[in-house]
Amino acid sequence: MMNRKIKIGLIGDYNPGVTAHIAIPKALRLSSEKLNCAVEYFWLNTDLITKEYFNELNSFNGLWAVPASPYKDMKGALSAIKFARENNIPFLGTCGGFQHTIIEYFRNIVGIKNADHPESNPETSAPVISALSCSMVEKNGDIFIEEGSFTKKIFNAGKTNETYHCNYGFNQNYLEQLKGSDLKISGYDENKEVRIVELKNHPFFIATLFQPERSSLQNKNHPLIDAFAEAAINKAASF
Repeated sequence: MMNRKIKIGLIGDYNPGVTAHIAIPKALRLSSEKLNCAVEYFWLNTDLITKEYFNELNSFNGLWAVPASPYKDMKGALSAIKFARENNIPFLGTCGGFQHTIIEYFRNIVGIKNADHPESNPETSAPVISALSCSMVEKNGDIFIEEGSFTKKIFNAGKTNETYHCNYGFNQNYLEQLKGSDLKISGYDENKEVRIVELKNHPFFIATLFQPERSSLQNKNHPLIDAFAEAAINKAASF
């Protein structure tokens, strides 16, 4: 019998035509079954986050910035990511969520206030996100995980093969600005391009360019989502 319950907020604008949006609830269900807990999830439309949802963000045991950007309201998405970062709420960002995690961190911690995404602002002078040299839409790729990282503990492996659906990623020209910061690169592809980041001194704050939720379409648990759900359980227990 399930006697534990977690509440997850999905930062994004639900679209039934987006594969990841169908996969995410299934992935959460698989993790909840494995961990013997009940899960509730709520879509937090980005254009309503600052208007209606912001004061409720602390009621969530986990926040997940989901794929399918550009979001209706980038500021709404960034405000929720910032809230998770500053308030020790377990956080997962995938695909577009990864890209906006980078933008939020560069704007508010690195200090590049105009850090932006060329998809939504083609004229940006600080494109911390840029077009990938090769499109990763509906492609798989190997990712090499850093020794000593929290991500390595989760995967218990030095390499994983994951599914993507993206045309944009971290702009490698901004690598120097991350050095010495608490946002650590914990996964690369074979060309040493960034694929996973994690935040030090946070219960759980990980963002991936790939879409781990797609494992649920084969009815398989993903270790990263299981770990996210477990962090949410721990957060719920601390309330």
